[in-house]
Amino acid sequence: MFTPDDILYEDNHLLVVNKHGGDLVQPDPSGESALEDQIKAFIKVRDGKPGAVFLGVVHRIDRPVSGAVLFAKTSKALTRLNEMLREGRIRKVYWALTESTPDPEQGELRHYILRDGRTNRSRACDAPKGDAKEARLRYETRGRGKNYTLVEVELLTGRHHQIRAQLSKIGCPIRGDLKYGARRSQPGGGISLHSRRVEFDHPVRHERISVTAPVPAGDNLWAAFENL
Repeated sequence: MFTPDDILYEDNHLLVVNKHGGDLVQPDPSGESALEDQIKAFIKVRDGKPGAVFLGVVHRIDRPVSGAVLFAKTSKALTRLNEMLREGRIRKVYWALTESTPDPEQGELRHYILRDGRTNRSRACDAPKGDAKEARLRYETRGRGKNYTLVEVELLTGRHHQIRAQLSKIGCPIRGDLKYGARRSQPGGGISLHSRRVEFDHPVRHERISVTAPVPAGDNLWAAFENL
Protein backbone atom coordinates (compact mmCIF):
# COMPACT_ATOMS: atom_id res chain seq x y z
CA MET A 1 0.00 0.00 0.00
CA PHE A 2 1.32 3.41 -1.04
CA THR A 3 2.36 6.00 1.52
CA PRO A 4 3.84 9.49 0.93
CA ASP A 5 7.19 8.15 2.18
CA ASP A 6 7.35 6.04 -1.00
CA ILE A 7 7.75 9.15 -3.19
CA LEU A 8 11.34 9.24 -4.46
CA TYR A 9 11.05 12.25 -6.78
CA GLU A 10 8.28 14.70 -7.64
CA ASP A 11 7.82 17.97 -9.50
CA ASN A 12 4.97 19.55 -11.46
CA HIS A 13 5.47 17.16 -14.38
CA LEU A 14 6.35 13.73 -13.05
CA LEU A 15 6.54 11.44 -10.07
CA VAL A 16 8.73 8.43 -9.20
CA VAL A 17 7.48 6.05 -6.51
CA ASN A 18 9.16 3.12 -4.76
CA LYS A 19 6.61 0.33 -5.26
CA HIS A 20 6.26 -2.41 -2.66
CA GLY A 21 6.44 -6.03 -3.85
CA GLY A 22 2.92 -7.41 -4.18
CA ASP A 23 1.30 -4.09 -5.12
CA LEU A 24 -0.41 -3.63 -8.48
CA VAL A 25 0.75 -0.69 -10.60
CA GLN A 26 -2.56 -0.42 -12.47
CA PRO A 27 -6.05 -1.84 -11.82
CA ASP A 28 -6.66 -5.33 -13.20
CA PRO A 29 -9.69 -7.66 -13.35
CA SER A 30 -9.16 -8.66 -9.70
CA GLY A 31 -10.61 -5.33 -8.66
CA GLU A 32 -7.92 -4.86 -6.01
CA SER A 33 -6.63 -1.41 -5.14
CA ALA A 34 -3.75 -0.33 -7.39
CA LEU A 35 -0.87 2.09 -6.96
CA GLU A 36 -2.18 4.36 -9.73
CA ASP A 37 -5.49 4.95 -7.93
CA GLN A 38 -3.87 5.27 -4.51
CA ILE A 39 -1.53 8.01 -5.76
CA LYS A 40 -4.38 9.86 -7.48
CA ALA A 41 -6.41 9.82 -4.27
CA PHE A 42 -3.41 11.07 -2.28
CA ILE A 43 -2.69 13.94 -4.69
CA LYS A 44 -6.35 14.96 -4.80
CA VAL A 45 -6.42 15.38 -1.01
CA ARG A 46 -2.91 16.80 -0.58
CA ASP A 47 -3.28 19.41 -3.32
CA GLY A 48 -7.00 20.09 -2.77
CA LYS A 49 -7.84 19.35 -6.41
CA PRO A 50 -11.57 19.78 -7.12
CA GLY A 51 -11.64 17.65 -10.27
CA ALA A 52 -10.06 14.46 -11.52
CA VAL A 53 -6.31 14.01 -11.03
CA PHE A 54 -4.27 13.21 -14.14
CA LEU A 55 -1.67 10.48 -13.68
CA GLY A 56 -0.14 8.53 -16.55
CA VAL A 57 1.76 5.27 -16.09
CA VAL A 58 4.99 5.49 -18.10
CA HIS A 59 6.28 1.98 -17.39
CA ARG A 60 5.02 -0.99 -15.39
CA ILE A 61 6.74 -3.56 -13.24
CA ASP A 62 5.31 -6.96 -12.34
CA ARG A 63 3.22 -7.31 -9.21
CA PRO A 64 5.80 -9.33 -7.20
CA VAL A 65 8.60 -6.88 -8.17
CA SER A 66 9.53 -3.85 -6.06
CA GLY A 67 11.19 -0.55 -6.86
CA ALA A 68 11.06 2.63 -8.91
CA VAL A 69 8.01 3.29 -11.09
CA LEU A 70 7.71 6.43 -13.23
CA PHE A 71 4.44 8.35 -13.59
CA ALA A 72 3.56 11.49 -15.57
CA LYS A 73 1.47 14.23 -13.96
CA THR A 74 0.56 16.00 -17.21
CA SER A 75 -0.48 14.79 -20.65
CA LYS A 76 2.46 16.65 -22.23
CA ALA A 77 4.95 14.87 -19.96
CA LEU A 78 3.26 11.51 -20.63
CA THR A 79 3.50 11.94 -24.41
CA ARG A 80 7.18 12.88 -24.24
CA LEU A 81 8.11 10.16 -21.75
CA ASN A 82 6.27 7.52 -23.81
CA GLU A 83 8.26 8.62 -26.85
CA MET A 84 11.51 8.31 -24.87
CA LEU A 85 10.46 4.83 -23.75
CA ARG A 86 9.74 3.70 -27.33
CA GLU A 87 13.11 5.05 -28.47
CA GLY A 88 15.00 3.38 -25.62
CA ARG A 89 15.99 6.69 -24.02
CA ILE A 90 14.79 5.78 -20.52
CA ARG A 91 17.45 3.74 -18.77
CA LYS A 92 16.02 1.08 -16.45
CA VAL A 93 18.37 -0.71 -14.05
CA TYR A 94 17.25 -3.63 -11.88
CA TRP A 95 18.81 -5.59 -9.05
CA ALA A 96 18.12 -9.32 -8.80
CA LEU A 97 19.12 -11.81 -6.13
CA THR A 98 19.70 -15.06 -8.01
CA GLU A 99 20.17 -18.63 -6.81
CA SER A 100 23.31 -19.09 -8.93
CA THR A 101 26.09 -16.88 -10.24
CA PRO A 102 25.94 -16.15 -13.98
CA ASP A 103 28.70 -17.63 -16.13
CA PRO A 104 30.28 -15.44 -17.41
CA GLU A 105 29.77 -13.00 -14.57
CA GLN A 106 28.86 -10.16 -16.92
CA GLY A 107 27.66 -9.85 -20.47
CA GLU A 108 24.63 -9.40 -22.68
CA LEU A 109 21.75 -11.84 -23.09
CA ARG A 110 19.75 -12.08 -26.30
CA HIS A 111 16.74 -14.39 -26.50
CA TYR A 112 13.29 -14.51 -28.05
CA ILE A 113 10.44 -14.22 -25.57
CA LEU A 114 7.37 -16.35 -26.19
CA ARG A 115 4.45 -15.34 -23.98
CA ASP A 116 1.72 -17.75 -22.84
CA GLY A 117 -1.32 -15.70 -21.89
CA ARG A 118 -3.11 -18.69 -20.34
CA THR A 119 -0.43 -19.28 -17.72
CA ASN A 120 0.84 -15.66 -17.58
CA ARG A 121 4.33 -16.98 -18.19
CA SER A 122 7.03 -16.30 -20.76
CA ARG A 123 9.66 -18.60 -22.23
CA ALA A 124 13.09 -17.45 -23.38
CA CYS A 125 14.05 -19.21 -26.62
CA ASP A 126 17.46 -19.26 -28.30
CA ALA A 127 16.02 -18.77 -31.78
CA PRO A 128 12.94 -17.06 -33.27
CA LYS A 129 9.78 -19.08 -32.77
CA GLY A 130 6.19 -18.22 -33.67
CA ASP A 131 5.36 -14.71 -32.53
CA ALA A 132 8.26 -14.53 -30.07
CA LYS A 133 9.82 -11.09 -29.62
CA GLU A 134 13.51 -10.32 -29.34
CA ALA A 135 14.66 -9.63 -25.77
CA ARG A 136 18.02 -8.13 -24.81
CA LEU A 137 19.58 -7.12 -21.52
CA ARG A 138 23.00 -6.42 -20.06
CA TYR A 139 24.00 -7.87 -16.72
CA GLU A 140 26.83 -7.64 -14.23
CA THR A 141 27.50 -9.63 -11.06
CA ARG A 142 27.76 -7.13 -8.20
CA GLY A 143 28.24 -9.39 -5.17
CA ARG A 144 28.03 -12.94 -3.85
CA GLY A 145 26.75 -14.36 -0.60
CA LYS A 146 26.50 -17.89 0.74
CA ASN A 147 23.33 -18.77 -1.16
CA TYR A 148 22.56 -15.85 -3.45
CA THR A 149 24.22 -13.55 -5.97
CA LEU A 150 23.43 -9.89 -6.61
CA VAL A 151 23.09 -9.29 -10.34
CA GLU A 152 22.57 -5.82 -11.82
CA VAL A 153 20.52 -5.80 -15.02
CA GLU A 154 20.00 -3.06 -17.57
CA LEU A 155 16.95 -3.69 -19.74
CA LEU A 156 17.51 -3.00 -23.41
CA THR A 157 14.01 -4.16 -24.43
CA GLY A 158 10.83 -4.41 -22.40
CA ARG A 159 9.20 -7.81 -22.80
CA HIS A 160 6.76 -9.70 -20.59
CA HIS A 161 8.63 -11.14 -17.57
CA GLN A 162 11.84 -10.59 -19.53
CA ILE A 163 14.40 -10.49 -16.71
CA ARG A 164 12.76 -13.38 -14.89
CA ALA A 165 12.64 -15.57 -18.00
CA GLN A 166 16.13 -14.73 -19.29
CA LEU A 167 17.90 -15.21 -15.95
CA SER A 168 16.06 -18.50 -15.47
CA LYS A 169 17.13 -19.57 -18.97
CA ILE A 170 20.81 -19.29 -17.99
CA GLY A 171 20.29 -21.24 -14.76
CA CYS A 172 19.95 -18.23 -12.42
CA PRO A 173 16.34 -18.11 -11.18
CA ILE A 174 15.47 -15.17 -8.95
CA ARG A 175 15.00 -15.75 -5.23
CA GLY A 176 11.35 -16.54 -4.51
CA ASP A 177 10.30 -16.78 -8.18
CA LEU A 178 8.66 -20.22 -8.21
CA LYS A 179 7.15 -19.53 -11.63
CA TYR A 180 10.65 -19.44 -13.13
CA GLY A 181 12.39 -22.19 -11.20
CA ALA A 182 13.24 -20.85 -7.74
CA ARG A 183 13.58 -23.48 -5.02
CA ARG A 184 11.22 -21.86 -2.53
CA SER A 185 8.78 -18.99 -2.19
CA GLN A 186 9.06 -15.96 0.06
CA PRO A 187 6.59 -14.69 2.65
CA GLY A 188 3.97 -12.58 0.91
CA GLY A 189 4.74 -14.07 -2.50
CA GLY A 190 7.23 -11.41 -3.59
CA ILE A 191 10.41 -12.08 -5.52
CA SER A 192 13.86 -10.52 -5.12
CA LEU A 193 13.74 -8.40 -8.26
CA HIS A 194 13.95 -4.66 -7.65
CA SER A 195 13.68 -1.71 -10.03
CA ARG A 196 16.78 -0.03 -8.65
CA ARG A 197 17.19 3.05 -10.84
CA VAL A 198 15.54 5.01 -13.63
CA GLU A 199 17.44 7.61 -15.67
CA PHE A 200 15.99 9.93 -18.32
CA ASP A 201 16.00 13.46 -19.69
CA HIS A 202 13.36 15.58 -17.99
CA PRO A 203 10.46 15.96 -20.48
CA VAL A 204 10.22 19.74 -19.94
CA ARG A 205 13.49 21.00 -18.44
CA HIS A 206 15.63 18.52 -20.44
CA GLU A 207 18.11 18.01 -17.60
CA ARG A 208 19.23 14.48 -16.77
CA ILE A 209 17.26 12.85 -13.96
CA SER A 210 18.48 9.77 -12.08
CA VAL A 211 16.38 8.27 -9.29
CA THR A 212 17.50 5.34 -7.11
CA ALA A 213 15.05 3.24 -5.11
CA PRO A 214 16.18 1.86 -1.72
CA VAL A 215 15.83 -1.93 -1.47
CA PRO A 216 12.81 -3.37 0.38
CA ALA A 217 12.86 -2.55 4.09
CA GLY A 218 12.91 -5.37 6.60
CA ASP A 219 14.74 -7.82 4.34
CA ASN A 220 18.13 -8.58 5.89
CA LEU A 221 19.51 -10.18 2.73
CA TRP A 222 18.69 -7.15 0.60
CA ALA A 223 20.20 -4.90 3.27
CA ALA A 224 23.42 -6.91 3.30
CA PHE A 225 23.83 -6.65 -0.47
CA GLU A 226 22.94 -2.94 -0.58
CA ASN A 227 25.69 -2.21 1.93
CA LEU A 228 28.42 -4.11 0.05
